[in-house]
Amino acid sequence: MHQRFVSLAATLLISMTAFAKTNTFELSSNDIKVGEVLSSKHVYKGFDCDGDNLSPHLAWSGAPKDTKAYAVFAYEPDAPTGSGWWHWQLVNLPANTAELKTGVGILDNTLLPQGAIQINNDFGSNDFGGACPPKGHGPHRYQFTVFALANPLNVSGDTKSAVVGYMVNTNALAKASIEVTFQRD
Repeated sequence: MHQRFVSLAATLLISMTAFAKTNTFELSSNDIKVGEVLSSKHVYKGFDCDGDNLSPHLAWSGAPKDTKAYAVFAYEPDAPTGSGWWHWQLVNLPANTAELKTGVGILDNTLLPQGAIQINNDFGSNDFGGACPPKGHGPHRYQFTVFALANPLNVSGDTKSAVVGYMVNTNALAKASIEVTFQRD
């Protein structure tokens, strides 16, 4: 009996390991790479910053089969606010979406898939807002995360960022991130 249990447990562990390896959710980009510094292409234009303010290219694969929608966040945990800074929250991307082109996060973009909603960011607009840390504050981290969601969210562009974050995290089946840095001297 003990030998049968050990054999069954080993088979189950091998099966679970194989399943985990074939079902990995991954995020990649032509514009940003893990640990690298953002280019001026993805820096905010305003608040004393002078970049192109373009959202980066993002592509993902390996989402769970039950995925019904996606959300994309750009978040800066090092902003001197006590709660970080929301640069972009894009929700309700259809389940057949697997890529966002560079610059798709502009205001009122008709290139976004139907049903996708850009949430009001901490700059006060419903689009992507690039990096713009205070001068002399050292390097800040910027986390670009794609979430595979169990359900689309019942939100609007004016829903508060914290509420959207809560709803995304409670509906997330998987997530994948790329963290980059940027600083102004």
